[in-house]
Amino acid sequence: MNATILIVDDEKEIADLIGLYLQGEDYQIIKCYDGPSALEAIRTRTLDLAILDVMLPGIDGFTLCQEIRRSYHFPVIMLTAKVGDMDKITGLTIGADDYITKPFNPLELAARVKAQLRRYTQYNGGERGASPDIIEVNGLVINRATHECSLYDEPLILTPIEFNILWLLCERRGQVISAEELFETVWGEKYLDRNNTVMVHIRRLREKMHEPSREPRFIKTVWGVGYKID
Repeated sequence: MNATILIVDDEKEIADLIGLYLQGEDYQIIKCYDGPSALEAIRTRTLDLAILDVMLPGIDGFTLCQEIRRSYHFPVIMLTAKVGDMDKITGLTIGADDYITKPFNPLELAARVKAQLRRYTQYNGGERGASPDIIEVNGLVINRATHECSLYDEPLILTPIEFNILWLLCERRGQVISAEELFETVWGEKYLDRNNTVMVHIRRLREKMHEPSREPRFIKTVWGVGYKID
């Protein structure tokens, strides 16, 4: 079955242009011109990818992206006239997979759509057949079968211990895991008081992921409790 793509842009000419190019690639197209109608489509239609303009009447693209990420894993491409780095960082942080600014080359956008769909199919097998050995969290992809990990398509070179810590946090996404549980699960040894081994490895993981020290995007510290990935 051909992929179904949601295009959301309040500029009808742009939405129609994108739709024309993607229909030429045999994709099924759903077009919306405001946030509320897009939200309805997200909740009621089976989608394989969404292209969201940031500035929309009713509900903005960032909010729509967050709504998608509450329940779905299909790729999201943000489309906007804004060129500031903070907008790009915001989009990627809340779960967008790619970001393209206006004016854009329709052929480049079509190529990015193909790449995202190919990657999504490869990693997840679609919504219905996700592999238990592969977890994807907002641009972070970790594969237990191949012991490979990437962040925004850039490989992360992890030690076996770092990989196992990250896998456990991703596998238990949304849950806080104590340093004691992390240590005893990953190292297979009894945790002793004042053992800072887990803290050191978390710091190294954050460095490799280029995480800001004060407000990390992935591995969060819940003070006095442990660590989690949202």
